[in-house]
Amino acid sequence: MKNVILIISMLLVCCGVGAQTAKNVGKVTTVKAEERPEVLIETTMGNIRVALYNETPLHRDNFLKLIREYHYYDSLLFHRVIPDFMIQAGDPYSKNAPKGAVLGDHSLDYTIPAEIRLPQIYHKRGALAAAREPDMVNPKRESSSSQFYIVYGCKQDERGLQRGRDNLRQLFGDSIQMTDEMREAYTTVGGTPHLDGGYTVFGEVLEGMDVVDRIQRVERDANDRPLEDVRIVKATILKDLPGMEKKPKKVVKRVVKKPARRK
Repeated sequence: MKNVILIISMLLVCCGVGAQTAKNVGKVTTVKAEERPEVLIETTMGNIRVALYNETPLHRDNFLKLIREYHYYDSLLFHRVIPDFMIQAGDPYSKNAPKGAVLGDHSLDYTIPAEIRLPQIYHKRGALAAAREPDMVNPKRESSSSQFYIVYGCKQDERGLQRGRDNLRQLFGDSIQMTDEMREAYTTVGGTPHLDGGYTVFGEVLEGMDVVDRIQRVERDANDRPLEDVRIVKATILKDLPGMEKKPKKVVKRVVKKPARRK
């Protein structure tokens, strides 16, 4: 799972990926922002408040369940950070990992079907998205059950936009194209357009991008793990789905090690 989002070289070149069927790209109905569930991620470097999209219900419900019933993310590390790209967490083995241990190869023993909602939902700065295994072992682009990343990215120039367009064309032909809204966000706010279509975005940061910025810039080792641990102290649901506010805490036991794929 070390390379569950992309190898570092994708920061420099557009990644070629296999064809994706149209069934994984859904038309969405706009949901009012105030109706979205919200989660507070308290870290050792500050707090991040995120909203979860109702347009991606499988990912939304899974994320909420892990927090509500298992307190899953409490004490886990941001085990992979890359400046001007993203920060990643969710490996259960990171909770008690010694300094320097290689992380990112663990998750729960199930995956989540892709819920790619282009062009409405994309990898703008602050996007909350699901990590996954590479196409060679995961052609349906199913998401990790627990690992997620938050996009920081950078403001895109025409070259960056073109990489994004080329990637969309390779994935979808002419059926999905970069919209004016996407171009505006990528050039004025920032993001990672070359990830669009490859990974499910299921939420966004509402507050705390300054914290994301600080985390992405910490010193890190050759595997992009911070030299000094950056830990999720606690993840709390601020606004749950109706009727789900008082579900009991359970214990997560199902963890599987996945083979590392490093380059």
